[in-house]
Amino acid sequence: MSDFEQLTQALARNLRHWRGDRGFTLDALAARAGVSRGMIIQIEQARTNPSVGTTVKLADALGVSITTLLDRDRTPRVHVVLPGQGVRMWATGAGSGASMLLGDDRRGPVEMWSYRLAPGEGRDSDPHPAGTFEMLHVTAGELTLLVGDERYAVPAGGAVSFEADTRHAYRNDGGEPVEMTLAVSIPPVGSAATGRESQ
Repeated sequence: MSDFEQLTQALARNLRHWRGDRGFTLDALAARAGVSRGMIIQIEQARTNPSVGTTVKLADALGVSITTLLDRDRTPRVHVVLPGQGVRMWATGAGSGASMLLGDDRRGPVEMWSYRLAPGEGRDSDPHPAGTFEMLHVTAGELTLLVGDERYAVPAGGAVSFEADTRHAYRNDGGEPVEMTLAVSIPPVGSAATGRESQ
């Protein structure tokens, strides 16, 4: 079985598990996530590989990290991710892309991502639930971060944190690639701050 097939099977199994754990019917999860009931059925039967956006919406609605939905082999106390072993979530022909490195749900979903943005490229993100917090560290290039209507320049070596419950975007307006590590902390399901419906 290929890595792609293993991820599809893991997503199907984990989505069924977490939907049952949360006590959500297909219709309830569809309404919370903004994803059609038919799409959820196809994912749970491993008949489709959903987009990153759909996977994020489902993880948000369930209150788990994307890593939890995709994880095939969880290590309970120590989880080492070697270079190149992150789950590639998206990529462009120009060399931009993001990989999910780590995720944990024990104290509310937390995710760690590795990003690379080629010159002139960027990535938009829908608002996350109230209480979602992002932190990022730029290791190369200069990131242009847009949060709502505000624009921030973050140079190599710099870091930034922000509340991510509004529309935000990562841009590379410079001439060299931007590389950064991004951490996302999401409120757990059932907290007063839940409500994130997309990534």
